[in-house]
Amino acid sequence: MKFLNATRKYEAWLGRHTRLIRADLALKHLSMAEEVFPFLRATFYRWMQLCPEVAADAAKAPALLAVGDLHVENFGTWRDADGRMVWGINDFDEAYPLPYTLDLVRLAASAHLAIAAHNLSVKNEEACEAILEGYSGCLKEGGKPFVLEEEHGWLRQAATGVLRDPVHFWGKMQSLTPLRKKIPQGARKGIESLLPEKGLRYRLAHRVAGLGSLGRERYVALAEWRGGLVAREAKALVPSACTWASGGKGSPKIFYQEIMTRAERVLDPFVRLRGCWIVRRLAPHCTRIELEAMPKQRDETRLLHAMGWETANVHWGSRKSIPHVRRDLARRPAHWLHDASKVMVKATMKDWEEWKNQ
Repeated sequence: MKFLNATRKYEAWLGRHTRLIRADLALKHLSMAEEVFPFLRATFYRWMQLCPEVAADAAKAPALLAVGDLHVENFGTWRDADGRMVWGINDFDEAYPLPYTLDLVRLAASAHLAIAAHNLSVKNEEACEAILEGYSGCLKEGGKPFVLEEEHGWLRQAATGVLRDPVHFWGKMQSLTPLRKKIPQGARKGIESLLPEKGLRYRLAHRVAGLGSLGRERYVALAEWRGGLVAREAKALVPSACTWASGGKGSPKIFYQEIMTRAERVLDPFVRLRGCWIVRRLAPHCTRIELEAMPKQRDETRLLHAMGWETANVHWGSRKSIPHVRRDLARRPAHWLHDASKVMVKATMKDWEEWKNQ
């Protein structure tokens, strides 16, 4: 199936599961044409069509509850119940039972594209090695979350750049255009359940963010509370694109809450699934991190190693699958991840050329 046809069919499927915001979808289409890295982020549905065929050897592997839409910019920070800053995978919109290798191949392919865009300066082979070393190390040692307090000072510095300054962040939140219409009841109830006080007055805004989810409803509530601003977001969820890619044979279940709860990591107490809405706190250090926002002086090999480790932290949620994963990983040839990510980058580039030249 050609990419344009696949996109039309996926968006028609998406529209049957949620209300689409056409202006945001048009913006997504423009972003997809600009550069190949945003294109990758925006087209997980196509990835799930291609990967089992294009990277067939890599895709034949033990299954577990996987992230799905994993890439080098799906990482961020949050505060846990004790107020500690934690770093890890940011969202699980596309979580689904998949071969464990698919998360690694997508993460590595995204690193290849980030390198091509000069957002990472390591070599492709080094990126794959770092990801695999981190992943394998976590499987061996049993998993450990990245709490950025007394440990991981290098990562704390890399994750707290100038663009996450509170003044900058809240200025951006206040600049959002107020929403005059009512929002769906599920979104409103979800937002109000996370506010610090019952009955707190707030103003609503429509937020344009992300790429994979761009086109779905996303609302922000901004309120003054005890001397400062607080923000809560509700984002519409749909079944994983894996369901669409399987021709409707897969489970329509949303796995967001399950993968978060089961993973070997520290929960964000302000992220909750409410029906078909994911609601969360927005704050300067409770957001996704883009590579361009990170300091230029950083240990990128160490960062990619951490991404591989964190991927395994999430995979540890499927504890019974881990022995099978270890055995499968041990039998794979040395450069399997680099080879698989290369062929997927080539397939992605071909689709991108078709899209931007339409």
